[in-house]
Amino acid sequence: MESNLISIKEEELAMLLTDIKNKYGYNFKEYSETSLTRRINRIFIINRIPSYAELHYKVLNDTDFFGNFLEAVTVNVTEMFRDPLFYVALKEKVFPQLATYPFVRIWHAGCSTGEEIYSLAILLKEYGLLHKCLLYATDINQEVLEKAQKGIFPLSAMKTYSENYIKAGGTQQFSDYYTANYGHAKFDTELTKRMVFSSHNLATDQSFNEFNLVVCRNVLIYFKRSLQNTVLGLFRKSLAPLGYLALGSKESIRFSEHDKCFVEIDKKNKIWRMEKDVSEKQ
Repeated sequence: MESNLISIKEEELAMLLTDIKNKYGYNFKEYSETSLTRRINRIFIINRIPSYAELHYKVLNDTDFFGNFLEAVTVNVTEMFRDPLFYVALKEKVFPQLATYPFVRIWHAGCSTGEEIYSLAILLKEYGLLHKCLLYATDINQEVLEKAQKGIFPLSAMKTYSENYIKAGGTQQFSDYYTANYGHAKFDTELTKRMVFSSHNLATDQSFNEFNLVVCRNVLIYFKRSLQNTVLGLFRKSLAPLGYLALGSKESIRFSEHDKCFVEIDKKNKIWRMEKDVSEKQ
C-alpha cells in the first residue's frame, strides 16, 4: 500500500496516544481526534511511512522522530502581528490599565515559535510599558521554544510582518527591531531580556504565577470541550483580580463554567476582564 493512502484507524490512534502518554508523559487524549487524525495522516505522507506499525515504532524508539512528530501534531501556525486589529484592541482597551501597575506579568500560553510574543513586546515597548513587564512564553514543545528564544525568523517573511505591524498600529520603522543577515532577521535582544521561555503543558500542568494578562490564541480550538474548560479554569486561577484574558478569533469562554467570572471587553477581538471578586461566581 502506498504511504499516501495510509490513514490511522480509531483504535490505532487510541493505542498510540496511550503509549505516548506512558513513555513521554504527553496526554493528547483530550485533543480533537479529527485534528490529530488529519495531522498524523499527513505525517505518513511527508515521511513516506508505509504502515501504522512503523509509525508506532519510530514514535516510541526514535527521539528525533518523536520531536518532529510532536511539532507536527501540536499546531505551530503563527506569524507576527497576526490579526492586526487584535493588537489595536489590546493597545486601546488593555494597555491603559496595565500602565497603572508598577509591575506587569503577562503569560503567552502556546507561544509556538515566538512570532506573537515578539509582536506583543514591540507594541509594549512603543507604549512605554516593556521596561516594567515580564513576559512568560510557554509551549508544550521544547524545540519550538528554543526557536522562539533565539528570536530569528526568515527574512522573506518581514514584508508581510511589516504590513501587519503597520495595521496593528506600529509607530516606528519595523526594520529597526531586527538585524538582517544571511536570509534571516534576528530581533533585538532588548525584547528578549523581558521574556522568560519555559515548557508548559496546558493539559496537565498547574498555574505557576499571577498574571495581569493571559494570551492564548488559536490553541483551544484543537481541544475537546472538557479540556477547553480545564484550561480556562487554569487561566482563571492564574489571573490577578481585573486581569485580562485574550483568546483566538474562533474561541470563547461562553458556555463554559467560567463564563460568569469574566466581563467581555471586546467581543470581536475576544478579550475579557476577570471580575475583581469572583468568589460568589465560582
